[in-house]
Parts: sequence; C-alpha cells; structure tokens
Amino acid sequence: MANTDDYWMRRALAEAETALETGDVPIGAVAVLDDQVIGVGRNRREADQDPTAHAEMLAIRQAAQHIGHWRLEGVTLYCTLEPCAMCAGAMVLARLPRLVYAAPDPKAGAGGSVMNILQHEALNHVVEVDPGLLEDEAAEQIRAFFRKLRAEGQK
Repeated sequence: MANTDDYWMRRALAEAETALETGDVPIGAVAVLDDQVIGVGRNRREADQDPTAHAEMLAIRQAAQHIGHWRLEGVTLYCTLEPCAMCAGAMVLARLPRLVYAAPDPKAGAGGSVMNILQHEALNHVVEVDPGLLEDEAAEQIRAFFRKLRAEGQK
C-alpha cells in the first residue's frame, strides 16, 4: 500500500523537529520517489553558518545524488513551510514535478504567498503545488520556536 501525503508530511515535521537541536528554525523537507525517501533536509543555516542551508535545498541535493541526475523526474517534495525564492527557483530548475507544503510564508513565500516562482508562466517548468497539508501543526512548530526565542530575549 502506498504511503500517503499525510504520512510523508509527518516525516517532514519530524525532520523539522531535529533542526531545534542546532538552534535552527524548525523547517523540514522530505523528497520521495516511488514511495521511498531519497532525500531529507532540515534547516541548517545556524549549524553550518550557510545562508543556502535550507531544508528544501538539502533534500533536493540528496535526491539528485540518489537519482544520479539533476532532473528530479517523478519526485514529490514535502516541506513544512512554503519555499522562499531561492528554494522555489531550485525546484523549477530541478524540474520537480510536485511540491506539497504545510504552512504558508506570508513574508517570503515564493509558492503563492508573496510571489509564485513555482508556477510563473514565463519560466520553462511549472511545479504542481499542493499547499496547506498539516498547516496548523507546521505553523505551531515555527511559532513555538519564535516564542521561545522571544522569552529568552534572543529575537
């Protein structure tokens, strides 16, 4: 029996939770091909001091290495937050067929909130986007992180 979108998004939420160990914003991503995980990522910007170490970028890189090709044909990417412009651009360039994301990002979302790179008519590829799966859980995970930072006087 095939795993469901809900199952894979819960895997992405679990990956996001591990980002807390390094003080990173809890965002996770899981790349799936033929009901198999071929790439995982969690935010590692703080851990790696790398502005490109977003969950989606890390999962995309692993998926491409697994496939042995830069085109992510047949892959679905599950992310706990709507991608930013960098990540959305990488998804288009990787020819990702489908993205499922949980929470929208009203400040930097490039999957429809602020802009829509994923489905921009001028680009040579369009990503199918399924937003809002387990949105409340993902959003609360991120809100709790920032509440804790504010309580500690960090941000």
